[in-house]
Parts: sequence; C-alpha cells; structure tokens
Amino acid sequence: MEWLPFSSCQCLPLAIFLLFIVFVAAPCSAYSLHPTVAYSMMEHRDHTGISPFRVLNRRALGQCPDLNPYLAIQVTSGTSALGLADQEYVTVTVSGVLLPSELDWVAIISPSDSDVSACPLKKAEYVQTGDLADLPLLCHYPVKGQWVSHDPDYIGCKKEQCQKWNGPVCDVSTCNGTITFHVVNFRTDVEFVFFTGGFDAPCILARSGPLKFANPNHPLYAHISSIDSSATSMKVTWVSGSEESQVVQYGDGQATESESTTFTRDDMCTSVLPSPAKDFGWHDPGYIHSAIMTGLKPSSSYSYKYGSASAGWSEEMKFKTPPAGGSEEVRFLAYGDMGKAPRDPSAEHYIQPGSLAVVEALIKEVDSGDIDSIFHIGDISYATGFLVEWDYFLHLITPIASKVTYMTAIGNHERDYTNTGSVYGTPDSGGECGVPYETYFPMPTSAKDKPWYSIEQGTVHFTVISTEHPWSDGSQQLQWIKTDLAAVDRSKTPWLVFAGHRPMYSSSNPTSADSKFVAALEPWLQQYEVDLALFGHVHNYERMCSVFQGACLAMPTKDDDGVDTYDHDNYTAPVHAVIGMAGFSLDKFSDTLPPQSWSLRRIAEYGYLRAHATTSEINLEFVDANTLHIHDSFRIIKSTN
Repeated sequence: MEWLPFSSCQCLPLAIFLLFIVFVAAPCSAYSLHPTVAYSMMEHRDHTGISPFRVLNRRALGQCPDLNPYLAIQVTSGTSALGLADQEYVTVTVSGVLLPSELDWVAIISPSDSDVSACPLKKAEYVQTGDLADLPLLCHYPVKGQWVSHDPDYIGCKKEQCQKWNGPVCDVSTCNGTITFHVVNFRTDVEFVFFTGGFDAPCILARSGPLKFANPNHPLYAHISSIDSSATSMKVTWVSGSEESQVVQYGDGQATESESTTFTRDDMCTSVLPSPAKDFGWHDPGYIHSAIMTGLKPSSSYSYKYGSASAGWSEEMKFKTPPAGGSEEVRFLAYGDMGKAPRDPSAEHYIQPGSLAVVEALIKEVDSGDIDSIFHIGDISYATGFLVEWDYFLHLITPIASKVTYMTAIGNHERDYTNTGSVYGTPDSGGECGVPYETYFPMPTSAKDKPWYSIEQGTVHFTVISTEHPWSDGSQQLQWIKTDLAAVDRSKTPWLVFAGHRPMYSSSNPTSADSKFVAALEPWLQQYEVDLALFGHVHNYERMCSVFQGACLAMPTKDDDGVDTYDHDNYTAPVHAVIGMAGFSLDKFSDTLPPQSWSLRRIAEYGYLRAHATTSEINLEFVDANTLHIHDSFRIIKSTN
C-alpha cells in the first residue's frame, strides 16, 4: 500500500503525533489558562455542567494540515430534494479515510455560513467558559457531535474502498464510516463537519456544505397553558420562523389570530465574563406565537391546528381542558428538572439522561385520557445559554404539552445570573436570565420577570412561586404569596398545593435548602395550612412527614391498604416532597448516613408524581418511568364540609 500524507492526526508516526498534541493541542486546553481565568472554569463546572464538548468552540478549530485527496463527507436526507424535514434522522458518511481513529467525529454546526474573520477579535468575550481558544469555530457552536466509531465497522476498516489501482493490485485503499443524527427544525442552515483530534484537540478534515430546512417558517412545538381558573380559555404557544400573524383553528370552526414575539442577543445577560447566551451559544429563536382559544368548556376535548397559508399548517391535534376551579376532582402530574437528551448517540452541551424515559412514560399517561394537567417546577430545558437546545426540548415535550395544559415554574437554570436581580448570583442560566423561559412559557403572571402565579383546577389551589426572585421580608413576591394564600376559598378548593423550585428540606443534599428561604416562607405555609409543598432542584424523590422548623409535628398512619395517610382534619404542618427526578443525573442517597427524622421515603430513580384530588382526599404516587411501577404511595385526607 502506498502511504500518502494526509491528516497529521491520522497518518503521522506516533512520535510526531504526540508532539502535535503537546505543542499544538495543549495550548488550547484548560490547563493553559491564566490563573486569573481558572476560577471561571471552576465556577462554570460547578453550576452548568462543563464538559469537553460544552467548551468545544473554545478550542483552536482550524483546518487539519491535510493532503489526503480522498476525504469526503456525505449527508443523506429522506427529503433531500426539498431540504431537511421538521424532524428526521439523517445519515452521514465519511469516506476516503486512510487510517480510522477513535478520535474522529462529526458535528452539526449552525449556522453554516458565519463569517469567521472577526472571531479572533472576540477571544476575551469567552472567558466564562473557562477555556480561551484562538479561534471559535465559525463564531458559533456545534449543536451536537458524534464519534464515527459508533459505526462498528469503522475502526477495523470493514468497509474498504480502493482509491488507486496498479493493474489488478490496489495500491491505496480507504475506509468509510456511517452514523445517524437526529435533527429537528431550528430554522437556520446547518453543516456537517468531519473532525479528528477528539474534543480536546480538534481540527477540520472535511465539510458537507450548507443544508437548509425544507420549511424554516413552519409552525411547530405547540404547548397549551391555562390563563385562569375557569378553564374556558386556553393559550396555545408555538414557534415559527415567520413573524407574520398566524391562526389557531379549533373546535367547530372557531379561529383566533396569534401575537408573535421574540428575543434577541441584546436581551441576554452578561457580565465582566460574557455569557454563552450573549454570544457563542446564541441561536436565533425565530418567533414565538401565542393565541387564546375562548368559548371552551372545562374538562372537554377539542381539535385544533395552527399556522397560516404562507408558513404552513401543523397537523390537526386534540387537547383537553382541565376541570374548572371548584369542580369535584382533578388529576395531574408533577415533576422538576427534566431537560432533554439526544435521540441519537451524540454528545451535547448538557444532557439529562433520564428525560427520554420520563417523557415516554408521560406520553402513555396523557394518551390514556386520565390526566388533566402537568406541572413542571423548574429547570425546564437546561439550555443554559446554548439556545438551540430549547428547540430540542420543545420538540421533546410536544406529544404531552400539546394535549393538556403544561404549567411551569422558573428554576435556577432558567433565571440565575450575576447582577440581574436573581437571589443567587451563579451563572446557572448561562446568561438567559429568564428571557427565553418566559417567552416560550407564558404563564398567567402579572408582568415580565415576575414569574409567580396561582391557578385553580378542580379541588386544588396551586400557588406557584419563583425561588430565584427575592422572597425576603418586604419583597413584592412575599407580599403576593401572603395575599394569595390568605385569599384561598377552602370551601371551593379545599386543597392548597405550594410549588417552587428549590426545596426547604433535603436529606441527600442539605446545602440545597436555603435556611433564609425556609425562615422567610415556612411560617406562611404553616399559617395558611398548605397541604402539600412540592419542590425540585435536588435530583431524586423524597417524601417527608408533616414537618415544620425541622421537626415532625405529625406522622402519617397506615390505611387498610397499608398506604401512608396524613389526616388534615387535624392539621399540623405541610407535607413536603422533593420531585426533581425527571431527567437530570440522579442524586444518590448515602448508604452510611441515616435519613433525617423528617424523611420518610427516599428513592433515587427517574420518574414523576401522579396525583388525584377529590373533595376529601389527594392520592399521590411516585411512578418509576422505566418500569411504570409505583414506588411510593401516600394520601392526604380531610372531611368535606
């Protein structure tokens, strides 16, 4: 076989390759950071899951010193004549490789046509990732990346192709590898880029050229939310590449025009250390449309579709309105900290590995017709400044959020950022500072950046707060909380459920419970006899006794079926539950440390809380998403008046 010079990372002798790593790649690694910058990386790691892929665009990503004339990358789309579909699996084949390496990988880059000439001038703007590179790739970030070795035939060159014949003898043969990517419509052109050198020392071998989506204006990702407690009007929100007004058609010939909004890079937050959302994680969100469907009946099903003649139409779907506040029952699901994960073997900026299993289980719940609403209490998408991740998250939840009302609370990974008014000055939102969250999920709040509200469904009054906005004495939110709790009509909605992101109690991660937060709010939960307090943030499931100021004021008793039962005819304190187990890597419980006295049930599995509230009881179950088994059941009872 004739040896040809091509990629310095693929065919140079090992000693020369090692020198390349030491002298070329090492300066781009985190270890070369100036001491004054190193803290930034440590802080980012603590709060936003830094990884080699997450800081990839901080590496020096130039063209490999390559002379191989055979290298190529080919993308096969099922709708290649028109462009990429709204959702599809595309096949990517790299060919002409002389020496396959475990360090070879392919990324989706968006947008594909960025001008790189100004990138070196922006070097100082990327300190917050903790990785100072000379040249960000295309001034934009890889959406996802995948090792070519996911094709089991690649490393062993089992798909060999002769490139140069010498009579009947092949002098030069090369290798191929094929992998599959899941792509959703995020509106901008994309490009597939073939790299070697891994995530730590990458350089470009070949590029596919830009690919377009067939219809970047197509209306997508509908989700339903309640605007009040009557359940006679519902808001539907969707995303499109077009700003022009669109329409939701529903029921028996009814139609409502949408209002569109968006946000820009200038709306994102930054600091002395500029943020992902402000620059290198920025992706144009298109336009977010919302329309209110009126004249509905509670607990009723309706067909609907949305779009326009110019942008296109969604498929026809069905949704169900929740029961009105004051009716006899409601069935809801609740969880926190879900996020998303790739539907292919790719690496992404921030992966929540349990999210796919949880969503699949939720789809079964919603499709059964027995669920009225969903409450997602914080840490929604975990985009954390890499804004295209919102599109993947919205795509993930569409099968559930388009069918029942999807109510949310804000979490630290949506809001927190330094000097922006958040209680906790960590960079957890990646510079989003609540703007994308509130745009994608318009809840019935009083104003922007005041993401607290209440809603009544069936026999339950839900008070939903922000643990990330000021809640101390004299704050606007605390005054609202006290007013809201005091105004609950218990003859209409006998059950009072309080929900926010950060917990008041956790035995697996006690530092997640802010003593100042507990001191400021717990007395009001006690005074107004909150029945159930639901929190996320800690990534497991934990149920407590009737707890106040760290002490059990009452313990549940067993009913005839052996289910823990809390008697709220003799009210003592709220029942607390941590339900942050919907996707993020789980927080395990210690095998050596005994649980706190107030902790009754602890489960580190992915799942969600299922609830059924009538006038006299709330039955609650923790459902394991992978097995659908019920790992914990409890009920709260009180006499009807």
